[in-house]
Amino acid sequence: MILIIDDDIAVRTSLQLLLKSEGYEVADSPVPGEALTIIKKRHPELIILDLNFSIATSGEEGMSLLSRIRQIDPAIPVILITGWGSIELAVKGMKLGANDFINKPWNNDHLLQSVKTLLDLQGQKVQHSTRKQLDSQYNFQHIIGEDPKMLDILETIGRVAGTDASVLVMGESGTGKELIAEAIHQNSLRRNKPFIKVNLGGISTSLFESEMFGHIRGAFTDARFDRMGRFEMANKGTIFLDEIGELDAGSQVKLLRVLQDRTYEVLGSSRTKTVDVRVVCATNKNLNELVDRQSFREDLLYRINLITVYLPALRERPKDIPLLVNFFINNLKEIYNRPGLTVSVSTMKWLQTLPLPGNIRQLKNLVERSILISKKDVLDIEDFRSQLELSPVKKGNLQMPGVGVVTLEEMEVEMIKRALEFHHNKIAKAAKSLGLTRSALYRRLEKYQIPFDEAED
Repeated sequence: MILIIDDDIAVRTSLQLLLKSEGYEVADSPVPGEALTIIKKRHPELIILDLNFSIATSGEEGMSLLSRIRQIDPAIPVILITGWGSIELAVKGMKLGANDFINKPWNNDHLLQSVKTLLDLQGQKVQHSTRKQLDSQYNFQHIIGEDPKMLDILETIGRVAGTDASVLVMGESGTGKELIAEAIHQNSLRRNKPFIKVNLGGISTSLFESEMFGHIRGAFTDARFDRMGRFEMANKGTIFLDEIGELDAGSQVKLLRVLQDRTYEVLGSSRTKTVDVRVVCATNKNLNELVDRQSFREDLLYRINLITVYLPALRERPKDIPLLVNFFINNLKEIYNRPGLTVSVSTMKWLQTLPLPGNIRQLKNLVERSILISKKDVLDIEDFRSQLELSPVKKGNLQMPGVGVVTLEEMEVEMIKRALEFHHNKIAKAAKSLGLTRSALYRRLEKYQIPFDEAED
């Protein structure tokens, strides 16, 4: 049973008709006292709660009732709904334990999607399955690992994949966040619809709206043709927003709107479009710390992390390293036509002791480089060590210009130009070699007016 708590009879009636048409049993109450009685007696599966029950619009009545509901049942899903919504109220409600926040007038499809997602999540139980059991239930063929931490993660994403819950994947660079996002999509009801990947760190601020929401011809100087945005491409499917911690404040506001209302405008058009999309985000940054520093919006964080998955670093699951090494080697045997390739037992043990700050990505590159350089079929420690220690420039040997010869800004401009030239204008590679994110490099290119060709990237 779903309980609607709202003092407006029109709202209660409208929601009742909507929910009953979808087969849900519904009860309603116009006042907090009666609502609490219903909760204690009938134990609803989900509550839709208004924040105001008088002329006042502070939301205090709704917050007080939410606190009392949580005392009675800490686990019951609660969707806050109000015509006087504000960012502060949304964040306050989420901190008090609300699961979602929807503004009046609501979008029926969006509200039903939220109700279904929360009910589906509520009905699932943790089972602590083995890898074999998980593989019999879900499609996890591209994810290698049997460590208990990884099994818990796979069980979590398997359980939530069938819902439309927003998922935030956190972890160091190279831990496989994109693979987790793809697994969520492949095990969802949207698996036959688009899976659109967006590296937010690679989109400059000036191009954000055009990239994400599209533009019409003539929207700006270089807009010679209509362009479909990433959200429209992902309609009915899943959109994967990687490096979400790199977004600047202005872009965060624009993203928040489409995540909150599932509506957006194409650049250059005043017509509002709706989108039905499942959102999975990833970051290697601590978003809570960014919120504390006021460089990431708290309301956006609450919108993207209904479910949060923390991927462990490879050094935290060393027993998975041999599985990964063998997986990489089996693939490379065919690619390089070397069927006898293998790694000695002592070498495999040595690999398990490495810190590998670049995680799975670094291990994969290390294995491939070692195979390319070594002519032997049985790789040993020295084959890997020579590639691990390979460094084109030792930091202690850097030749710096004398003090006063050039300014810091001139040095930065020169290094950016050299990196672009060395990497043939590949922005991603140039940024990595400079120790920058793509968005940070784009900002510097704009700041110093350094010409670049985005088509090359």
